[in-house]
Amino acid sequence: MGKIQVKNIRVYANHGCLKEETLIGSEYRVDVSVKADLKKASITDNLSHTVDYVRINHIVKEEMKIPSKLLEQVAHRILQRVFDEVPIAWRAKVRVSKINPPIGGDVEMVSINLAYDRPENA
Repeated sequence: MGKIQVKNIRVYANHGCLKEETLIGSEYRVDVSVKADLKKASITDNLSHTVDYVRINHIVKEEMKIPSKLLEQVAHRILQRVFDEVPIAWRAKVRVSKINPPIGGDVEMVSINLAYDRPENA
């Protein structure tokens, strides 16, 4: 078993419950971790036998373009795409963080963390 991590994917997006958040947007940071059997890739040296981190970055950027009220919804969509597009993934985690959230205080970021295992019937 092994793990591929793509950390600190920086994106500007328009998520939030407040109208201003969806109009103005803000900066986000996304971290993704995917567990998979990487033994075959370690032997074959073949990209198709591993978790392509370029693909993970692409998934995050595409899903972050779709406005949502809740970061939980964004994280869920990212995880669903990982399982749809990375057949060897058996567990995935995502953290979506909003930088400088508009919550009336000096807060660096707020984050949502989700982790899913591959559905049994997938």
